[in-house]
Amino acid sequence: MEFIDAIFEPVLLPLIKVLAVVFVFAMGIGTLLTLAERKQSAYMQRRRGPNRANIRIGSLNLRLGGLLHLVADPIKLIVKEDFVPEEANKPLHFIAPALGLVPAMIIFAIVPFMDFWCHGTSLPVGGVDYCFPLDPGAAASFSLQDLSDPVFNPNLGHYFQIANINAGLLYMFAVTGISVYGAAIAGWASNSKFSLLGGLRSSAQMISAEVAMGLSLAGVLMIFGSLDVNEMVRQQGELLFGVVPKWGIVVQPLAFFLFLTASIAESKRAPFDMPECESELVAGYFTEYSAMKFAVFSLGEFIAVVFIGTIVTTIFLGGWHIPWLYADGFHFSADSMIAADGVGVQASAVQAYVTSSASGGALGPDIPLPYWVVVLLRISAFLGKSLFLCFMQLQLRWTLPRFRYDQVMHLGWKILLPLSLLNLVITGVVMILLN
Repeated sequence: MEFIDAIFEPVLLPLIKVLAVVFVFAMGIGTLLTLAERKQSAYMQRRRGPNRANIRIGSLNLRLGGLLHLVADPIKLIVKEDFVPEEANKPLHFIAPALGLVPAMIIFAIVPFMDFWCHGTSLPVGGVDYCFPLDPGAAASFSLQDLSDPVFNPNLGHYFQIANINAGLLYMFAVTGISVYGAAIAGWASNSKFSLLGGLRSSAQMISAEVAMGLSLAGVLMIFGSLDVNEMVRQQGELLFGVVPKWGIVVQPLAFFLFLTASIAESKRAPFDMPECESELVAGYFTEYSAMKFAVFSLGEFIAVVFIGTIVTTIFLGGWHIPWLYADGFHFSADSMIAADGVGVQASAVQAYVTSSASGGALGPDIPLPYWVVVLLRISAFLGKSLFLCFMQLQLRWTLPRFRYDQVMHLGWKILLPLSLLNLVITGVVMILLN
């Protein structure tokens, strides 16, 4: 037992989080999306979609609405011939699918499904939850910055995010920057003109989208003043004018649309699927791929859809936040919380808040809730927002017509980029005027 306790935090807990986030959530939802997209397109085109896979038990024929295709399709791909062109670069042809899938998986390390678990007393201060010791009146004062850092605050449990990276957004751009290598290498290594054109298009499209995507977040960074996605979500719980939640989409509406558009373009999905463009390039960079290698490329694409849903939720839709819901319940105005002075909170103020809340005074939640209920509601809210954005991306896939290649380049360099710069300038001017 002592041995398990000794290795739980450094070894077992990270493994559990990787299994839960990457292999259960990301790959699980990505796999379900492969069926959801086919069924959704079928409904939109007045047909049934995949529904033939079945299990016969006597006279009973189980089809389960097409769910059995999630089992039948992998079996079919496993037993198919793995064809490699004769003149292809076989080592690079083999590793290219992994270069497309692995970045899509490791990028989930920064996704926060919930804030740190508080083993003490979690209370809202100025619209942001902080974790105080079990006896909030015992200390003379508290540093708000230290209270949000598990290095300084032993009451914080880091259970809902794989890696707490201070520069989480930089990590995101670093990983998305290398994700294009899979498509580019696949296009070159296949020794096919269609694949090569698809790889070149993928590289060009990534560069044009990456610049606009980074600049669209510059305004968000100016407002929240942090590259830590956890800290960005916490600040989105603050109330503007004491009433409206400070979500990213509220303070940066233009950046939301720019970032979402650039993210979809970088994922190489319709209407930005120029690298695979069936009408021109057969299947683009994976034309010469079959069997499980083809499946790996496809799965990586759908996992990218899941990540876009989670990161847009994190930066612009309040992450795990539900409007006006804080650690101890619902607060419909900032007047019912502890006021923050920007540095710390006096123990007397915390004790007065706890006393007032317990006695039904002016301070305290308008609708009190147990902490574990708040945690469950927040995790559910994060998952719900993310799944809605996944559905929206599938809807766009089957609603909008494909752009021409020159139109994609025009959109990236002559529309998204100038608008991103304009948003940055407007944000700077507004911040100067408000200060």
